[in-house]
Amino acid sequence: MKKLVHVPYTVEQDEDGGWAAHALLMPGVGAHGEGDTPDEAVADLHEALIGLIEEFGVPNELTLTLDVA
Repeated sequence: MKKLVHVPYTVEQDEDGGWAAHALLMPGVGAHGEGDTPDEAVADLHEALIGLIEEFGVPNELTLTLDVA
């Protein structure tokens, strides 16, 4: 069975010029990725998140549809 998991993340450049991507899978369980470009950092983060999901399972999610002005 496949399940789509949405994980918000941030990407930032460090003082050495490298890139880092960070995500929180669930409270207390986060992952980090690094790379020479933002895309490489996100790809590394993707692999780290797969490992966390294999270890801790898929987090509970709630999807909301809102009207926003």
